[in-house]
Formats: sequence, C-alpha cells, structure tokens
Amino acid sequence: MLIWSEVSWIPNKHYSGIYGLMKLVLTKTLPANLERVIVLDTDITFATDIAELWAVFHKFKGQQVLGLVENQSDWYLGNLWKNHRPWPALGRGYNTGVILLLLDKLRKMKWEQMWRLTAERELMGMLSTSLADQDIFNAVIKQNPFLVYQLPCFWNVQLSDHTRSEQCYRDVSDLKVIHWNSPKKLRVKNKHVEFFRNLYLTFLEYDGNLLRRELFGCPSEADVNSENLQKQLSELDEDDLCYEFRRERFTVHRTHLYFLHYEYEPAADSTDVTLVAQLSMDRLQMLEAICKHWEGPISLALYLSDAEAQQFLRYAQGSEVLMSRHNVGYHIVYKEGQFYPVNLLRNVAMKHISTPYMFLSDIDFLPMYGLYEYLRKSVIQLDLANTKKAMIVPAFETLRYRLSFPKSKAELLSMLDMGTLFTFRYHVWTKGHAPTNFAKWRTATTPYRVEWEADFEPYVVVRRDCPEYDRRFVGFGWNKVAHIMELDVQEYEFIVLPNAYMIHMPHAPSFDITKFRSNKQYRICLKTLKEEFQQDMSRRYGFAALKYLTAENNS
Repeated sequence: MLIWSEVSWIPNKHYSGIYGLMKLVLTKTLPANLERVIVLDTDITFATDIAELWAVFHKFKGQQVLGLVENQSDWYLGNLWKNHRPWPALGRGYNTGVILLLLDKLRKMKWEQMWRLTAERELMGMLSTSLADQDIFNAVIKQNPFLVYQLPCFWNVQLSDHTRSEQCYRDVSDLKVIHWNSPKKLRVKNKHVEFFRNLYLTFLEYDGNLLRRELFGCPSEADVNSENLQKQLSELDEDDLCYEFRRERFTVHRTHLYFLHYEYEPAADSTDVTLVAQLSMDRLQMLEAICKHWEGPISLALYLSDAEAQQFLRYAQGSEVLMSRHNVGYHIVYKEGQFYPVNLLRNVAMKHISTPYMFLSDIDFLPMYGLYEYLRKSVIQLDLANTKKAMIVPAFETLRYRLSFPKSKAELLSMLDMGTLFTFRYHVWTKGHAPTNFAKWRTATTPYRVEWEADFEPYVVVRRDCPEYDRRFVGFGWNKVAHIMELDVQEYEFIVLPNAYMIHMPHAPSFDITKFRSNKQYRICLKTLKEEFQQDMSRRYGFAALKYLTAENNS
C-alpha cells in the first residue's frame, strides 16, 4: 500500500488502473545498487534474444537515461477523432511498453520530483491520464527531450487498432518485440493480426518440463532389439568435439504415426503426388496456407514435445481448414536430444506416403496455385514411372510477410522485375539454386535439363523409391545438399519445370540457424560431417563420386 500511495492520487482512465502507473516509481522501489533495468509490459512477446536489447544501453550518450520506441499510432498528434485532446508529447510521442532505464542517473536527476511536478501541472488542465504512465513520461520528455535514446521501431511493434506499424515488419527477420497494446489483445483490429496471433500462441506454450528432464528424468530405454545400436554408440569417442552431432544419428525417437485421422485413396491413373515436409511448433502457422495452396495429399513430420503435441491437437481441431482435410498425414516425432533432426523427420514423412510420387518441399514454402495438377501432368510428360528423373520446382522468396501471391508465371516475372520477389537465397546463398538457371526459366516453355553443381539444393519431385536423407546432418546446413548429391551419383536427371514455382515466406530465424551463425564449433563439426559424407560416397559409389571431392575443393 505504501508504493500504491505514491501514484494513487493520479486520476487515470486507462484500463490497467493503478498498475499502469507503477513504472513511475521504479527508481524508488528497486534496490539502490541496481543501475539499469529493462521494463516490459506483460503483453510483450520477444522474437529474439533479450541480450540484444541489453546491449543497446552501451549506445546511450550524454544525459540519455530512457530508451523508448516512438509511438506507432497518431494518438499524441490529436487527430483520431473530433475534439481529441491528448497529453503533451514530442511529435508522435513514445510508447512505454518497452523501456530501458538507467536508474542510477535517473536518481541523480531527481526523477521522482521531475515526474511528480510535471504530473501535477498537467493534471490541472487534463484532469486525468488516458494512457497511464505513458502520458506522464511523454509530458516529461516534451520538456526534456535530451533524456531519450530512441530505439528502432522493431523493439516495440505495437498492434493496437490505430497503429501504423506495418513499416516495421515488412521484413519479418527484423521483428524483435511484438506488443499487444490494446485492451482487446489478440482480438485487436490490426489487419495482420492472424500472423501475429499465431506467432504469439507458438511462443506462449513452450513446455517448461523440458528443463526438468536433464535433472530429474530417467534416461529413455533403448529398443529391446538395439544391441547393434548400443554397439554403435559405444564406438563413438566421447572426447570428440563433435560427439553430440554423431550421437544424434543413432538417437531413437518415439514416433506417433497418423496422429490425426487420415483417409486417402491415390488416384487410379498412378500419377498422384504427395507433398512432403517437416516442421516444429514455431512453423505451425504455415499449415493452413499450405492446405489452401495444395489440394493433394500431404505427409508431415512434426517435431514436438508431449505438451506441444496436445497444443497442436487443440490448434488443428479449432481450424476449419485443417479439419476439412483428411488427406494430410500428421506424424509426431517426439523431442529427444539437443539438435533438430531435420533429415530423420524428412525420412519419416517420406516413408508414410500412399502415392507413387512425392514433392520434397519445406514447410515455409507456398506452392503456386494449381501445382498439384501440373505436377501430375508432368509425371506423364516426363515418364517418371520408367526413368530416373528429379523434376525441379524453381524456388523464389519474398521479404514481405504479406504477399499478393502471383497467380501466373507472367505475374511472378513482373514481381521479380519490381523487386517484390527474388530467386531463393539470392542475398545469402546463391549457389544453392543457381544451377536451376533462372535466366533460362524466364523464357522456357518446355522442361529443360540442368547439371549438378556443388552445393545444389533444389526442391524436387521424385518417385517414392528415391534414396533417403542422410541422418548425420542435423539442425542447419547441408541436409538437402547431401540428398541431391546422392540423387546425382545414382544418375538421376535434373529437369526444371518451366511453369512451376514455389515461394518462401519470411519468418524469424530458427534456433539451429542461430546456433550455426554464432557457434564456431557448430560450423567446424558441419564441415567435418560433410567431409565424412563425401568419403562414404567415394566408398559406396567409387569413381562416380570423385567429382564431388573435386567440386568441393574448387568451390
């Protein structure tokens, strides 16, 4: 009650009540030896490591003591409705859902006296606050603009009804903090709310029990027929810096096949194609969109904890789109170990298809409308039943999380020319898809053959009897490259389809790509695994595999 009395005298219309004013007294309530603090509203979702935000304190200069993002609505401009009269603010004002506070400097500036005098003065005319502490912070800043270090807008993307925050998230990779600053929260009228709601729900229910497993859990029992497995594990060197990578190859995962009802009879003409992909909880929001783009059968391997599996069940049962589809096979692979077993998941999804052909895709790609029927016709045209061919679906990407999806190749080419679309990985890894020969594809009207090149990793349609993915590759890096290499050494022809395309939709980086970028040992181990894979290829395929070693040395 003592702390409440510090702010309870302030009339406040905001829905948070007295709690919305408590940030004003942090210099008094927090320990005197605490020098800096990050203050967050409870309706905040982080899409990055908060350590990045702590690092921003080092950019403060002079008398800057407050780190804030500019308000993304017109509230403080006073033009939302007739006779709208907000508290004074500097321009658009600042949002206080995310605040960096230098407590020690604020105390030296006599912050408590500063905000109290400002509040008393403004309340003589305003009578009450509308936005709680935010009104008072902004009134102080209007008088003392030197106090603020303005944070980039992505540290507080505001989703209230009247915001203009779209400029902050055209490129979703820059999203840092999502703020549901509206009394309606997830029911806010922001036109992109569906995307943000799914992102929020994904993060909301991560399973804290995972943290207990290492401390209190019993080790999982290996399969009763696993003498060979135990022998393989015993042969690994635990002092090897890449031991955890090697061990992952032999990890046994509990698997629940056909987690939801599946019912599908392949077409009688033997041209049917299943879309194959894998995902974890953070990509769940892609499922409905993929179902709308691909009407054929789908086989998905989902990497989930037990708790996440139940969350997925509730999510699916609440989706009219997913519940209306019985030709989607959902196979749960339960979490075990510290790496994302990407190729194991692909193999699980591949093994459980009921069609003669499969389209090996990724969950963050949307196929063009009509691709399913186009692929079935191409299967006949290229005689896939009697030849070793891998039909390539050219891959493109957008940096905008909302896209007017092109309905034709002509429309896609126009978007490429305008810079709305790019060839996939154009900015970061051109080699992965360059052999597709996009320049030729622009004008091609018939399928054309391309040759394998180092690091080639296209998305392909193949017969169901094609080789599996190599399980040694986990997490990020080289998992598709190795598979395409094996198709090539087995003398598959790579045929690019002239009227097919798929588009990668943007999203926050995965945990594994973050580890790859930040952890030198991760990259060293990946390089070691690549070399061992190429040596294995040489042993298995002899002279035919020699070119891969040569290509690697020249790349």
